[in-house]
Amino acid sequence: MEKKKTDKLLEVKDLRVSFFTPAGEVKAVGGITYDLGYNEVMGIVGESGSGKSVEAYTIMGLLQSPGEVLGGEILFEGENVLDYDKKQMDDFRGNKASMIFQNPMTCLNPVYTIGNQLMEALLVHKSVSKDEAYRKAVEMLDLVGISNPEKRMAQYPHELSGGMRQRVMIGMGLICEPKLLIADEPTTALDVTIQAQILELMKEIQERTKMSIVFITHNLGVVAKICDRVSVMYAGKIVEQGSVRDIFYHSAHPYTYGLMKSMPRIDAEEHERLESIEGTPVDMLNPPKGCGFGNRCDYCMKICLQQDPPIMKIREGHWSKCWLLAMEGMSRDGESTVPEEAALHE
Repeated sequence: MEKKKTDKLLEVKDLRVSFFTPAGEVKAVGGITYDLGYNEVMGIVGESGSGKSVEAYTIMGLLQSPGEVLGGEILFEGENVLDYDKKQMDDFRGNKASMIFQNPMTCLNPVYTIGNQLMEALLVHKSVSKDEAYRKAVEMLDLVGISNPEKRMAQYPHELSGGMRQRVMIGMGLICEPKLLIADEPTTALDVTIQAQILELMKEIQERTKMSIVFITHNLGVVAKICDRVSVMYAGKIVEQGSVRDIFYHSAHPYTYGLMKSMPRIDAEEHERLESIEGTPVDMLNPPKGCGFGNRCDYCMKICLQQDPPIMKIREGHWSKCWLLAMEGMSRDGESTVPEEAALHE
């Protein structure tokens, strides 16, 4: 069957994922939509529990019980990944799409050498001999900046430092030259010096190979360094989406604005205190009826607690889900939307 032609590598449409636990249904992902072009880096930003990793695991077909996809589509070059059988998923995962996991120590197998684990992906997905796989694995270790790659091939994960293990994980993700790379907070466990090196490396490889990246993080500094566009997630939903410049200089959602104000600035006054977002994250067992951020928002109105906010277009490619924008008369598909029942929350 001929593939459907598309100018987007990845399209996530109204994806909904829940975990059915003895305590009840945890609505981890509540209908998110975004697309990723060829040779593009999309940042997924949000605090812990916002659904970032669950969405990534679902794309890669790694969602496990009691998790369940309740609806939506994940289109990779026009094909719905959720409809793949085991053979198609095995070809997709590792060959067409790869993932760098958050903790390299728990993701690398402690009883196999680094070389065995790197070569395995090539031997499974590519028609290469063991000698060719070994040569390419050594080249990949050298590419990701690991010294003495031949020596490292014979070592075990516990013999490497945290930064080197993370580089090995990046090498494993790239060795089959995938079109899509999902990086789930790959620099969280590293010190800032190594983190900067890893980001430089990933950006360099991305520009060289022209692959697309979904970069999941809660670090806005990382976003500014590597991403082209950003989706801000809160309580299982995308609350704002736009280019890096839109998000950093024209943030429209109160949650995004709060994230920006909590970042240290070089030009800040000497005794200026960082502002924090008051309150606690939403209990996804009992999510609110309206806006998930309502109870923590300084601008909360009565309607925010009663109805899910509409998507408000700010400019081309930049939108946000917020009743405040609707009250200010922002355009929604070219129309002014100011609800009559909206009143200030007391």
